[in-house]
Amino acid sequence: MIKRIAQTAGFSGLLAAIFLTLLQSFWVSPLILKAETYENAGASEQAEHSHEAGAAAHEHGAEAWSPEDGLQRTLFTGLGNLVVAVGFALMLAGLYTLRAPGKTWQGLLWGLGGFAVFNLAPSLGLPPEVPGTAAADLLLRQYWWIGTALATAVGLGMIAFGRNWALRILGVILLALPHLIGAPQPDVHQSLAPEALAHEFVYASLLTNALFWAALGLASAWFFSRATRNA
Repeated sequence: MIKRIAQTAGFSGLLAAIFLTLLQSFWVSPLILKAETYENAGASEQAEHSHEAGAAAHEHGAEAWSPEDGLQRTLFTGLGNLVVAVGFALMLAGLYTLRAPGKTWQGLLWGLGGFAVFNLAPSLGLPPEVPGTAAADLLLRQYWWIGTALATAVGLGMIAFGRNWALRILGVILLALPHLIGAPQPDVHQSLAPEALAHEFVYASLLTNALFWAALGLASAWFFSRATRNA
């Protein structure tokens, strides 16, 4: 069983990570680069005002390292995607040992469930943001994100596998609870990037993640079924 889970996670995670990296390279990454130009322009302007006001102009800290644009950035993005994809594939393969998909297409349902838990539900309160966007306290956002993902996962499980209406109703309540509480928000909503660019980034991020989860669900179901037959 461990070998089956490892093979499923390794192969499906690799394919899904490559697919996601390609999608991001053609759609998401160009939007991030464009937003960074506005962020860098805003930072430069703020620095100039600080120097003119007599701030400590010559005390500059070392800049944090970041990969260069182009191949290096794509490579590091791909490696990050691979780690995340294999981790999610391990989760799906573990769930398959409890309730294996009878058909490969059923993996699509598991994948869309993962998208709902880790992307769609949290984005209703904390949508994807381009660089240079004001945000609430990081720790509060992390707490809300984790709580939303857990509530969504349990709620969907109750709705899909609940044996009576009481459990399913409780599942619906769990789905709605994080959004009734509300996600932490900044005091002032502002972004250095244009509003149209921010909206396009939200759509691009959600769509690419939906396609990633669909591919991961289908691939993991196929590899798991194949490994089961071979066993």
